Amino acid sequence: MPLLKTKAVILRSHRWGDADRIVTFFSLQFGKIRGVARGARRQKSRYSGVLEPFGVVELTLFQKTQDSLGSISQIDLISSFSAIREDLAVMTAAARMVKIVESITADRDPNHQMYWALVQSLEMLDPHSDLPLTALLFQIHVLGHTGFNPQIGQCTECGKRILEDPLWFSPRLGGIVCIGCGRNGIGQMIPLSKGSAAFMEQARRLPLACLPRLRAAGKVRMEVTTAIESYFESVVGKPLPDFHSWISS
Repeated sequence: MPLLKTKAVILRSHRWGDADRIVTFFSLQFGKIRGVARGARRQKSRYSGVLEPFGVVELTLFQKTQDSLGSISQIDLISSFSAIREDLAVMTAAARMVKIVESITADRDPNHQMYWALVQSLEMLDPHSDLPLTALLFQIHVLGHTGFNPQIGQCTECGKRILEDPLWFSPRLGGIVCIGCGRNGIGQMIPLSKGSAAFMEQARRLPLACLPRLRAAGKVRMEVTTAIESYFESVVGKPLPDFHSWISS
């Protein structure tokens, strides 16, 4: 029976049977993996306080095959990020981040850049900051780590540089399209002002540590949010869930 040892972020944990929990991790070495914590819901469980979402852990997991559900052998807490759970707005932003990672990644597909981006972003959450914007910028950043970078500089379909305003964003193609290509049945097209396109390009290119410097409000905020949400839904096949209900699951 293979033994997996890795650092991991807890994405979510849900009840299983009378006394157990199934925990989903995004791990440094193995990507997204799942394991059963036997007896985790018993009053004197050895897992008490360790299986909360957002926690960073050292994990040892037994797994018969890559497709089977593992069994948690050992789990040691590195960082609980307990402050996240003390503020509902911060917790909602953190929940959005981990669900973004869970939704866009395949099982057993390691991505070191995404792992460290998630850890760093959880560390950077600040109750006094613009948390919805922080989560949106993280979403744009993560798309880049999976090969789904939104294409802004030229038409995604024909490669032509576009000068008109407004620009048009295609969620299906994942980028700006010219009017000519837009007439060829590519589905939904979302208008973007040049300011919104420039903001999206900055968010796409800047290192993660520099993203908190960006600001967006009004029309730019609305247009970028609509475009990225629609694109993300196109990539993963479904919208992100309501996070208040997800937190309480």
